Amino acid sequence: MKSPAIVSAILFSFSVQIPMAQQTDNEVAPVKTGILPQGKFNAITDVAGVMVGQYTLVQGDSVRTGVTAILPHGGNIFQKKVPAAIFTGNGFGKLAGSTQVMELGNIETPIVLTNTLSVPTAMNAVISYTLQQKGNEDVQSVNAVVGETNDGYLNDIRGRHVKEAYVLEAIKNASSGTVQQGNVGAGTGTVCFGFKGGIGTASRVLPEKSGGYTVGVLVQTNFGGVLQIDGVPVGKELGKYYLSDQLNDPADGSCMIVVATDAPLDSRSLERLAKRAFMGLAKTGGIASNGSGDYVIAFSSNPGVRIPYEPKEKLYNTSVLFNDDLSPLFLAAIEATEQAIINSLFAARTMKGKNGRVVEELPKEKVISILKKYNRYR
Repeated sequence: MKSPAIVSAILFSFSVQIPMAQQTDNEVAPVKTGILPQGKFNAITDVAGVMVGQYTLVQGDSVRTGVTAILPHGGNIFQKKVPAAIFTGNGFGKLAGSTQVMELGNIETPIVLTNTLSVPTAMNAVISYTLQQKGNEDVQSVNAVVGETNDGYLNDIRGRHVKEAYVLEAIKNASSGTVQQGNVGAGTGTVCFGFKGGIGTASRVLPEKSGGYTVGVLVQTNFGGVLQIDGVPVGKELGKYYLSDQLNDPADGSCMIVVATDAPLDSRSLERLAKRAFMGLAKTGGIASNGSGDYVIAFSSNPGVRIPYEPKEKLYNTSVLFNDDLSPLFLAAIEATEQAIINSLFAARTMKGKNGRVVEELPKEKVISILKKYNRYR
């Protein structure tokens, strides 16, 4: 039985997501970056096995926050860990569990995104979830991976309104297919390039000659800089960008980037992939400012490279791609990250929050006119 607060928050999360007229097959932005085709849903869930669940918390006039959970596969992740890596673009953040991922090269829990001061709560929830799973009765150590951005401009972050139950709800409701974007989950109260940010996602599929693999990306955008869309200087054209006279924006905030692929990669190759995703952030005009915590978490969902908790053999026998075959995946990570960030902006809606503050959504009609001017509108 859900509490009234939970029911209210869940209902609101559905009511605020009104699809844009130009949205087709979950393609939020009216421009497709790069050259590679997108997956069926243009989402991280195009990677086989990956699921996403979200919990949106909007209460009163000051609570604007939530939780986004990414599950690398639908089984017991602790028992079947996935190869993973983390790249830190700028370390002003609180990415819990990162050192063990870097040390051992794997992830053993769902990946959870939330706000800065709710990281401990989310960790407790992920630990509880893992300990309660069948087969984990004797487990005594869990490395919960929880990332964050600071949504304190619109959200009463000091109130720490995210509860463990909300995190567990996001994990429980995780599914494949379409992923809600914009003012949902961990992106409910975020700000990006001075406009309303949020959750964004995208995917790219490689040609069969390059393996036919899929790379999917999910982002929590809460950072600043000089907005570019497919190379078009949109922020400059709008007169709203970092260091401009029109905008007093320190460009701080943070960006969490989660990269998934079905390609058989080990942690070393996944770290290389994560680095390329950060190049996608740069292509949107992000500057990784002093106060911005910018992290990339990359993992492979390929069943052939999963790591058993209690191996029956002494040797880890698997097959991974050679270095020479990684370049197409690098391109896919760059394109999908850039697209996911832009999608988060186009999906987000104007929001009023703490202290009566209002963050306007991206002025889409003006942006479309600018894209047409530079022959980038599709």
